[in-house]
Amino acid sequence: MGLVRRRRWLVPLGIGVLIAGSLGFWWRATIKRNRSVPDEPFQIAGNLYYVGSTGVTAFLLTGPDGHILIDGGYPETAPLIMASIAKLGFAVRDVKVLLNSHAHFDHAGGLRELQDSSRAQLWVSDADAPVIAAGGAGDRATYGPLSYVGWGRFPAARVDHTFKDGDTIRVGSLAVTAHVTAGHTPGCTSWAFPVRHRDRDLLAVSVCSLTVLPFMSLPDLRSDFEQSFRTLRALPAHIFLGSHGSFFDLDRKLRDRAGAKDPADPFIDSKGYVDYIDRAERRFLEGLADR
Repeated sequence: MGLVRRRRWLVPLGIGVLIAGSLGFWWRATIKRNRSVPDEPFQIAGNLYYVGSTGVTAFLLTGPDGHILIDGGYPETAPLIMASIAKLGFAVRDVKVLLNSHAHFDHAGGLRELQDSSRAQLWVSDADAPVIAAGGAGDRATYGPLSYVGWGRFPAARVDHTFKDGDTIRVGSLAVTAHVTAGHTPGCTSWAFPVRHRDRDLLAVSVCSLTVLPFMSLPDLRSDFEQSFRTLRALPAHIFLGSHGSFFDLDRKLRDRAGAKDPADPFIDSKGYVDYIDRAERRFLEGLADR
């Protein structure tokens, strides 16, 4: 009787794994067409530059004592990020600190190659560090059945330091403060840092993500997301950034930048920042109501 029950249980599990594998193959093929296409690097404002690609962002903050790089993109993205840094006239070896928004393969996949090439120190939140150190292994909550067929894996990086909410990482005069905005991942981190642009002192905030993924249990995440909404609203952001270009309407801002008196103006977007948080909270509450 026990054997029969076990077989009945194994059949749907096997079907589920096959479906997950097929879905994973389709998803990989879809995004792989785009994730190796570079975006043109550009100066956002002051000493802040965009060096990401295909809507998956990476930001370079430069200083006389060394630079800070936020996010590593996909594994294929690392060479594009390094080429973008060089195209802007900077050297990857001058990157002293690597930061990460969260432990997903489209943001952490290139960290190991960037780490090896720059010899920079990698800082990751306490909660996301084990996943990055394991190359995405064990991240069941994010990818559900897809995790069993290797979805979400990436080259494991060496985590040199971990940080907690509110910690500030410094390189010379550069100071970047970590705000853990958990939900999308347990250690999802939004980064805030000052930028001096011409005669203005601006606060840049790069939002990790406020997206709920399909395999997550919304009720269990409610307190995390509610705290993240409060945390982000408390930051007086001037320059609105995010781990994906779609969060802060990158494509439109690039078009507007071409005709702007100051190319930084489209990115100085406090209203867009608040609107993004409001939309994300509405979606989150609607998701709770549908459960």
